[in-house]
Amino acid sequence: MSFASEIKQETAMKIMKGSDERAELSALIQMCSSLSLSSRGMALVVTLENAAVARKIYSLVKERYHADIELYVKRKMNLRKNLIYGMRISYNTKEILEDLGIYSARGLREVPLQKIVQTDNNAKAYLAGMFLAAGSINPPEKTSYHLELKAANPAHGEFLIAQMARFGINAKMIERRGSIIVYVKAAEKIADFLRVIEADQALMEFENIRISRDFTNSLTRLNNMDVANEVKAQAAATKQLNDIEVLEKADRIKKLDDKLKDVIELRKEFPYASLIELAEIYERRTGITVSKSGMKHRFVKIHELAEKERKESGI
Repeated sequence: MSFASEIKQETAMKIMKGSDERAELSALIQMCSSLSLSSRGMALVVTLENAAVARKIYSLVKERYHADIELYVKRKMNLRKNLIYGMRISYNTKEILEDLGIYSARGLREVPLQKIVQTDNNAKAYLAGMFLAAGSINPPEKTSYHLELKAANPAHGEFLIAQMARFGINAKMIERRGSIIVYVKAAEKIADFLRVIEADQALMEFENIRISRDFTNSLTRLNNMDVANEVKAQAAATKQLNDIEVLEKADRIKKLDDKLKDVIELRKEFPYASLIELAEIYERRTGITVSKSGMKHRFVKIHELAEKERKESGI
């Protein structure tokens, strides 16, 4: 079972009442159903592939409207041959859609009435219904975090963005292959969405894996920085030893002041120590404190003298 399916399984188990139940069902019906007109009148045809979501819609419609529901199951004619769960609701269809805020005298609404998401709890229930009906999320093991909801139309997409913004979730909207997609890519905001729809088990799994991976990535970056710094320090030390060798061959060391002689001896004794380590050794031996920049300044002076010698001797 995919991570998204696990979330839907958990979310479908949540029991809602009153206006929250209506808000959740409003999203489910808008995204999973179509209207059928025949000589028998208007009917609502619901089709979807997720059994848990199908049971959720059936129980909500049955309990809230006491409607007669005709059930059927068929298999898709594709390579995977998934099951399609369907239901036909022909009892008080117009009244059901009006109660859910998605039908008016002009027909189906692009977005539900504002009363459907009047409270924050209503909005949470609506978003839960949207995820059940048309949501997907990358598993936290993947390198890219991605949550998306498929909207019914651009106006509905803006409506979804507004509901998510109520909880500090900044979503964006794109059109992909003729569909309107509302998406979130920030890991923290995806975690916030899971909190909003009260998918507690999925949230715990998402956060545990995300934090563990981010911690590992941070350690890797730190290790890489340490290695890079070590390589850089050794390269600098090698250049300093080359400068010292040039001055020694030219018999220039004895003409230097004591400060330069001291760091030359330290570098020869500790060929690959960092400047900070050399400064600490120098302080222990002499009682004189020298900063990293002070130590670097002395080696810069040695380098200048070595470069001068190279030019004069044609090295």
